[in-house]
Amino acid sequence: MTAVQIAPTASDPTFETHVERLLPTFAARVHDVDLREVAAAGEGAGLRALLARHKVLFFSDQAIDIDAQVALGLAMGELTVSHPVVAGATNDHPEVYALDSYDGGRSDIWHTDVTFMPRPPMASILRAVKLPDVGGNTNWVDLEAAYESLTPTVRELADQLEAEHDGSREFAEYLEKRRGGEGNDWDGEKVRQLVPVRQPVVRVHPETGRRSLFVNPGFTTRILDVSDAESRGLLDIFFAHLTKPEHLVRHRWSAGDVVMWDNRSTAHYADFNYGDVQRVMHRVTLRGDIPVGPRS
Repeated sequence: MTAVQIAPTASDPTFETHVERLLPTFAARVHDVDLREVAAAGEGAGLRALLARHKVLFFSDQAIDIDAQVALGLAMGELTVSHPVVAGATNDHPEVYALDSYDGGRSDIWHTDVTFMPRPPMASILRAVKLPDVGGNTNWVDLEAAYESLTPTVRELADQLEAEHDGSREFAEYLEKRRGGEGNDWDGEKVRQLVPVRQPVVRVHPETGRRSLFVNPGFTTRILDVSDAESRGLLDIFFAHLTKPEHLVRHRWSAGDVVMWDNRSTAHYADFNYGDVQRVMHRVTLRGDIPVGPRS
């Protein structure tokens, strides 16, 4: 990734001298910060504020294992279970989602994590466990910039819309065949089926008040209360703006990398270009709130 400039972040004095901005609207590399020390010192709130501002944060050379990753997440907020459907990485770590390419864990479609549940996670923390020699980069897009790139007339229309999000395409078979129809507890309820949910097309960030285009090709299936043809056309427009190159940052993974992102304002895509080589990543997610649109 090519850095744009180094700049302090006035709202987060704990980390202001460590931030290197990567793009004008989002993404930053954080230098010389030991995430284990952040968790131990109780500085998770400052890191969470930094994340809300920059949306994606990259950390290098982190000596973090599975326990330290969980501790870091807990320092920043309440953790969810690994996933509504997929079991945790181990019995002792139900919070950790293991994305193993040998077991179908690839994420090679643009998506925002778990938007097919009424209360998606607010943030994700991902660390590299096993990497291919080449390939396997991850890309993030700025959903706030995607919203702002719409013309005012289309933004006004988007503000009024709701969309259906459905996780069945990705996870229904896993739930039925791998879990016997019995998923995890999510927000106090056992997941036994994946029921489509309504989400606002435009989400208002609960901490910053900024608006983002809250749709994604992975889980958004249709725009509600319009015709099928109108839905397809609108989603085509929204998805095209979501993935414009100027809204994108790409990360080439190295051992010791940790990346965290704000699910309320970003989407991501993991490149599947490493053939039959194994790639393993561990993810934890922070409990979020129910998405709220401009009309709420």
